[in-house]
Parts: sequence; C-alpha cells; structure tokens
Amino acid sequence: MRQVRRLVERFRLEGAAALLHGNRGRTPANRIGEAMRSRIVELATTTFAGFNPVHLAETLADESEIALSAKTIRRILVAGGVPAVRTRRPRKHRSRRERMPRAGMLLQVDGSRHDWLEGRGPMLTLVGAIDDATGIFTGATFRAQEDAAGYFTVLAQTAVGYGLPVALYSDQHGIFVKNPNRPPTLAEQLTGKRSATQVRRALDDLGIGWIGALSAQAKGRIERGWGTAQDRLRSELRRAGATTIDDANTVLPGWLRRHNDRFAVPPGDPEPAWRPWPAGPPIEAVLCFHYPRRVAPDATLSWEGRALALPPRADGRSWAGAGVILQERLDASLWVGHADRDYRLAEAPPTPVTLRARHLRREPLADLVAASRPEPRPALPSAATAAPGNRDPNHPWRRYAAVRPR
Repeated sequence: MRQVRRLVERFRLEGAAALLHGNRGRTPANRIGEAMRSRIVELATTTFAGFNPVHLAETLADESEIALSAKTIRRILVAGGVPAVRTRRPRKHRSRRERMPRAGMLLQVDGSRHDWLEGRGPMLTLVGAIDDATGIFTGATFRAQEDAAGYFTVLAQTAVGYGLPVALYSDQHGIFVKNPNRPPTLAEQLTGKRSATQVRRALDDLGIGWIGALSAQAKGRIERGWGTAQDRLRSELRRAGATTIDDANTVLPGWLRRHNDRFAVPPGDPEPAWRPWPAGPPIEAVLCFHYPRRVAPDATLSWEGRALALPPRADGRSWAGAGVILQERLDASLWVGHADRDYRLAEAPPTPVTLRARHLRREPLADLVAASRPEPRPALPSAATAAPGNRDPNHPWRRYAAVRPR
C-alpha cells in the first residue's frame, strides 16, 4: 500500500510521467557487450560454422572461456541474422520402451551411411554401438561400407573398454542374417543346420545373444545417436579439415569421449552386466574371419591362389590331412587355429622347377612357320645338260638318291 500511495502522490505532482520505471532507457549491468556479441556471431559463422546453439555454447565454454547459456547464444545468433542449423519439428508419438536396468545388458549396433566429410572426401559409413542402459557409445569406427570388419572392430573396442554385453540388438542386415531363400549347401544339408555369418559365429563363440529388429524405430537409441553425430560430429570433422577416412578416425575418439560425458544417463541398477573376456583365444583370434581348411601333405594351405606354409606343430606331429581354421585377422595377418593353439602362416617356398625341353611359343608366328617347313630339295638336272657317263659321287643326282626315302 505504501508503494501505491507513493505512486499516487508522484502522479499528482508529475502527471503520467511518474508511472514510468526509473531504469527506463538505461543499459542493464549484466548486458552482454556489443564486442562480445560480434565475436560470438563471427565464431558461429567461421570457426564453428554449422554448430547448433547447444553445441556452440559447450565448445565456447571449453575453448574460448565464453560461459553463456545455449538460450543466450541462440538469442544472439537470431539477432545477428545467423540462420538456424536445424529447424525444430514437432515430436511424433512413439511407444516408449524402458531402458535396460543395467549397463551391458543390451548393445544396439548399426551403421550410418552419410556424407560425413561434406564433399571434401568420399562417402563414409560410421559403424557404432550404444549401450541401451546408459546411452553411451562403447565403440565406433568409420568404414568405406557397412561390413563385418567394422562390427568386429567395434566389438573389440567394447570388449577392451567395457567388457562383453549380454545381447546384441541389430537390424536384419546380411552381416547378421543369411538369405533364407538361398538353397542350402551340401555341408549344411549333412549337418542339418544353416551356417552362421562371420559376425554371428563370433557372437556364438563369445556367448553373446542376438536380437533382430524389424524396423529402424525399434532400435531408436542408436538412431537418435546418429542424429546427434550427424550434427555435432560432422561439425567437428569440418573444423578439423578431415578429408580422408584416416582423418575421420583420428577425430572420432575425442568426439566419443565428449559425447559420452555430455549425454550419459545413469543406469537404474548401478551393478553392471558387462562380462570379462573368457579364458582361451585372444580377442584378435575370435573377432576375425574364420575359414575351414584341410592341410596338404607338404604342410601347406591354399589361400587366394597362394601356398602358405605352416610352422611345426607343438606336439611334433605332422600337419598332413589335418582340419584347421584359417584366421584372417583385422591387421591382414593369416593364422591357423588348431587344438587351442594359434600358428602364424608364412609364404611357402616356391615349388622346384623341373627343367625340360619346352616349345618356345614366344617366337613370332612367321619364324615358327618357317622353322617347320622342310629344307628345299635340289633341282633335278635336265637330260640336255647332264654329262653322259658322269660318275662323280658328289653329283646332285647321287646325293638326292642317297637321301630320298624309299
């Protein structure tokens, strides 16, 4: 009431001007200066071009010591005429699936084919895995295509950094599921079951379950992760000037750490479900390509038209006729697994050459034809030129009669 009485008294003395606020027209003490506003707009259009306001606010706080909220950054950019990176769309209704209660219970994996280098290099595919309970990337790598080697790399990163998950959730890609319309091979008919893909074989060896999604929305956790990566990671690649797949894989680990620190969600149950690597073959011997082979009598294997020699067995026995598993590892080295041991393969020495007469087929065709023709026979002398009674043993007639076949 006292404030009302003061306003009434001032209105009687000064009129309507008394109702105006006393700070009207003054610059607020906490207003961001024009120099700072211009610097933010400049950074948003040059060094950090393409960064959304939230990403830009986080990066400025880390690297430029400009601690402003994302909303403030957005207002400054709008006032400066900087267009929005992405337009906001209304959310669609989705049936929500609760997260797994423990980290390591379910790992969502997928590949994102995208123009990650924005025309500065080739199209790439980012293969990655996200933990369903915490939302963190446990591994990721750039590949030229979505392939089994990329998933082997991601699983190896996950096993080293966290452990083995209980189950894997992916789409129905041919990397995980073989074409059911393909007729079975003779070996599959004899065993009564279909052979597994290379990735599914590795999952079975490690005791990891596999769940196939019937739609992209079913594995929404990693699909949303791709949306974040296509916004933030692409900006980081542009800023780093990445032009090749090696450049992109160099930038990737740092971005993954920042992403996990920013977007990690605490699990419902703090006890993790990650399992340690089992005793037996090492990671590089399991997460690789396996091919059954039969050893030749000379202790060699045939591979891509080459002969590979096996080292002596640990028990001293012969390799001849033994069934082995040829391992093509991710570093392109070739190994053989047999009786719980691994042996590295080497190029076999060349087969000894047997010297024998061979037809020289590299000679010109005209020379070959000329060499195959018989020598011309000497011309027979006519009766008019023949000397009567010539008994010379070297006379052409006599030489011709001596060599003429009968």
